[in-house]
Amino acid sequence: MSEHESHGDGHHAHHPHQAHHWDSMRQQFEAGKLGMWLFLATEVLLFGGLFCAYFIYRANYPELYEYGHHALDKVWGAINTVVLLVSSLTMALAVRASQVGNRKQLQAMLAITFLCGCGFMGIKAVEYKAKIDHGYLPGKLFNYAKTIEHEHEGHAHDGDHHDDHHGDGVAHAEGVFGAPAVSVVAPLEQTAQAQPAAPPSGLSASASRVAGDHAEHGHEDGDHGGHDGYLPVDGRPPNIHIFFSIYFMMTGLHGIHVLIGMAVIAWLLVVCRDGRFGPSYFTPVEIGGLYWHLVDLIWIFLFPLLYLI
Repeated sequence: MSEHESHGDGHHAHHPHQAHHWDSMRQQFEAGKLGMWLFLATEVLLFGGLFCAYFIYRANYPELYEYGHHALDKVWGAINTVVLLVSSLTMALAVRASQVGNRKQLQAMLAITFLCGCGFMGIKAVEYKAKIDHGYLPGKLFNYAKTIEHEHEGHAHDGDHHDDHHGDGVAHAEGVFGAPAVSVVAPLEQTAQAQPAAPPSGLSASASRVAGDHAEHGHEDGDHGGHDGYLPVDGRPPNIHIFFSIYFMMTGLHGIHVLIGMAVIAWLLVVCRDGRFGPSYFTPVEIGGLYWHLVDLIWIFLFPLLYLI
């Protein structure tokens, strides 16, 4: 049954779900779908600003992403990607079930989609908790004391790669991240020895003091040499907190949209029990599906940009 046939022309009978200001169910459906596409366009503009910020900072400070993305759990990110892809499939099947009037399948597919959303947010909560516990927070909340302690623990478990941090005037970035070598060249050491630099903007006072202490006493530790007044150990960029600001902004806004989508799906689950949706009326299911697909699509971009490259 075609889309136009399923909605009818509205001249033979007035459908109970047809608003009085529409001439037909078909007109009501097409207007609602157009309105949702316009709304999705504004959502693309909203996320587009964040993606612009991502690429601007990546072009100017590539070391942030080279170092920072190793702090993200790629396994959890990949699992979340699979979860959302499955939810897209089940949402599409839910739309089809509403079009053919299969109420049981509609309820089952909506329930699976909702559970996938719960799984996604649960995994994201696990990731966020790990970042909070280890001090990887945005802006002034970034805690160098916790991150240095966490990375030193990583060095303790990775002793085989721990002995050559000072070869040829270069500090190597290894340890808990498993990152490729990120180096701070010798001229930086020479400049820093002449006059320690001030802490970068955006760091808390405690974070600046911790970094300064490591710079002052780093050579006494025998493991990590401080290069200036704020450069952390292992060649970590001093403005790494910017990466986590972008990470939390983009993934946090996306998470809010997932929650909104879950609320819509929960509402569809409740109202579909009375047989409201069928071949003649499935507009809310299709419009809700469009929103959910956008949420999934945004994550498809966020995962490789933040976690993989």
